[in-house]
Amino acid sequence: MKFWQRVIVDAILFIALAGFYRNSGNFVVTNVWVALGASLVLALLNASIKPFLQLISLPITILTLGLFSIVINAVILQLTSFLVGPTSFYFSSFGMTMWIALLMSILNAIISNYFMNR
Repeated sequence: MKFWQRVIVDAILFIALAGFYRNSGNFVVTNVWVALGASLVLALLNASIKPFLQLISLPITILTLGLFSIVINAVILQLTSFLVGPTSFYFSSFGMTMWIALLMSILNAIISNYFMNR
């Protein structure tokens, strides 16, 4: 997918997942503009910081057969929350951040596969 398509898909996923966890308060996105800003920040962090994190964590990623990449995605999401503002975009715990990172990875893979076949 192209950059702006990915940003919009991530914003929609943020809104959908925050709506799903609205009653529990585990993942909060206050409005659509915060979701768009967070997805833009996430895209920029994925382009700039994530390759470095993947490089330095390569041995443990190989040792865990790639499962450590979920932790890297969760760290990037926590950093996104910090940069966007913890009052309008936040996770209740690091475990919840890892769960959202896993769900977003799966859903992004499904959506990307859908757009690649079109």
